Amino acid sequence: MNNITNWNDFFEEEKTQDYYIKLMDKVETAYQTETVFPPREELFSCFDFCPYEDVKVVIIGQDPYHRVGQAHGLSFSVKPGEKVPPSLKNIYKELKTDLDIEAPNHGYLVSWAKQGVLMLNTSLTVSEGKAGSHKKFGWAKFTSHVLDLLNDYDKPLVFILWGNHAMDAAKGINNPKHLVLKGTHPSPLAGGGFFGCKHFSKTNEFLEKNGRKAIDWAIPNIEEMK
Repeated sequence: MNNITNWNDFFEEEKTQDYYIKLMDKVETAYQTETVFPPREELFSCFDFCPYEDVKVVIIGQDPYHRVGQAHGLSFSVKPGEKVPPSLKNIYKELKTDLDIEAPNHGYLVSWAKQGVLMLNTSLTVSEGKAGSHKKFGWAKFTSHVLDLLNDYDKPLVFILWGNHAMDAAKGINNPKHLVLKGTHPSPLAGGGFFGCKHFSKTNEFLEKNGRKAIDWAIPNIEEMK
């Protein structure tokens, strides 16, 4: 078991490790020499929006979006005013089928994060227009350390794994108190196998059964967000 009780403690521990020092050197060099997403100040926003003590659900993504104005540090989420990406459109369709929740007029998922949904990409940075470009920086070790920490979490969590990449990243989640939901990636390229997974209702059923407050998956329209 770990003795970490907040993300700040986690980062302080990581900062002492050689891999993290090398990783951050590569990241800082990339930010200084090319266009990198998300913006530097939003690099760790998934942790900022979702404090360690509040985590209930973990949704694992792959890369940040690599076009201007999209990525802001939460997997699958885009900034207000940006077009909703295809994978997120399919997530909204599943929400409608599963819980009869209407899609909002944007793709900004901060309301989920503020309720305890950690939306973690396995690579936290990417170069403009180059998907997967920072895959070899060392992010995989960082995200595996995050997931190892959460595997030891003292309350039941739900891990939502869409696609082989997410399943591979979270293969070390083996604590029987947690629920692991696996399914097809929501991308249209995945052939539609994502639909009907009912991961949103299954997540809430598990949380409530274990004495934790359910997630309100309904996202306010942008003009209603605080």
